[in-house]
Amino acid sequence: MAAIELRSTRTDHQRIPFLDALEKGLADDGGLFIPSAWPEIDWDSLSRDSFSACSLDFLKQWLGDSIPASDIEGIVSEALSFDVPIVDLAGKDAYQNIHVLELFHGPTLSFKDFGARTMAYLLGRKIQQSGGRATILVATSGDTGSAVADGFAGVKGVNVVLLFPEGGVSPVQEMQLIARRENVFPLRVRGTFDDCQRMVKGAFADPALSGSHLTTANSINIGRLLPQMLYYVWATKFLDSDQVTFSVPSGNLGNLTAGVFAHLSGLPVRQFLAAHNANDFFPNYLQDPTSAFKPSVSTVSNAMDVGAPSNFERLQGMLSYSEISENIWGTTVSDEETMLRMSAVSDRTGYIADPHTAVGIEAILRFRKEMGGRDKDPTVVLSTAHPAKFPETIQKVLGTTAEEPERLSSLRSGATRVQEIEPTQEALRQVVLACEG
Repeated sequence: MAAIELRSTRTDHQRIPFLDALEKGLADDGGLFIPSAWPEIDWDSLSRDSFSACSLDFLKQWLGDSIPASDIEGIVSEALSFDVPIVDLAGKDAYQNIHVLELFHGPTLSFKDFGARTMAYLLGRKIQQSGGRATILVATSGDTGSAVADGFAGVKGVNVVLLFPEGGVSPVQEMQLIARRENVFPLRVRGTFDDCQRMVKGAFADPALSGSHLTTANSINIGRLLPQMLYYVWATKFLDSDQVTFSVPSGNLGNLTAGVFAHLSGLPVRQFLAAHNANDFFPNYLQDPTSAFKPSVSTVSNAMDVGAPSNFERLQGMLSYSEISENIWGTTVSDEETMLRMSAVSDRTGYIADPHTAVGIEAILRFRKEMGGRDKDPTVVLSTAHPAKFPETIQKVLGTTAEEPERLSSLRSGATRVQEIEPTQEALRQVVLACEG
């Protein structure tokens, strides 16, 4: 099968192989990589036996000859070797036909494990085979950083520099970020996530870092989006329906964009719901395409605290405004509404939803009310993080705590490392140069 080729969102004249795009992170013109053409997938041929079997079938068709078949098998068997349960809320009335796609059963208990571990597997193998090196820059609002740190820990030839906003991640998330790993350098930035993201992008244009072999593992990297398509495909096959609506808790829009990738590759999706907290640029854009980015604000669903979502450029590069509006519905959920929904879901179904999942469920109920007649449609909310990562909020809202997995408990007594820096390019430059030695 033909190998997939990628182009920049900003120009259409260059085509590069998938693995080259993975290593580069950003296109030479500063744009993000998207497929130059969409693969034709034989959807009927995909397995319904398990997530791994379905994923293997899909990747072989989507990637074609882009990477060796053994590497595709390695992604599924090694990088993605964890469960992907689909839980029926089993509620009556408002909660009927709502399914929770639990994406938090990987090593760091968030959906970011899918992309980070896949990137670590592919990029690590390429670097080691070439004898090269790379410095991975990651801006994180909570879960991306720990997933990348875990995935790349100990990978020879790779350094990871993590930037996270001071006071902008939960205590459990910070504990995961600053756990000591020899090739990982966590930076607590005195600013917002948007500052962190700006600094990462700025590093690629910094002449002083031109010899640093920089790449990124944020969702601006195409390698992050590849495995995120898989759970959309799996949920659709599992539910055996071509009328699935997906509710996507959204921040940087990477998860939503991965769903659109799958849809443009032929996956039948009835509707995407972009569920946002107070950082709601995208719902505003759907109402008014002249909307502008605005500074991020802190919320209880902190992983979605993104004022200037990077993957918006991808959506605009693939779809017209009318196509975006037709396929994606958006809404804004306040902290108060989030916590009320957490409580209502627990009372009605017994399910403990983290704040991000609660935002997604609230979006479903609003969409059904607005559209009417959608209560019988199979609807899937992407549950992006384990509730144990937000113990303070869970305790405040529900008066209880989610059972903490052993992989979190073991971190509490472990060694840590973190450096505090100002939100400037100079501060990041000095760290990158120092960690490269």
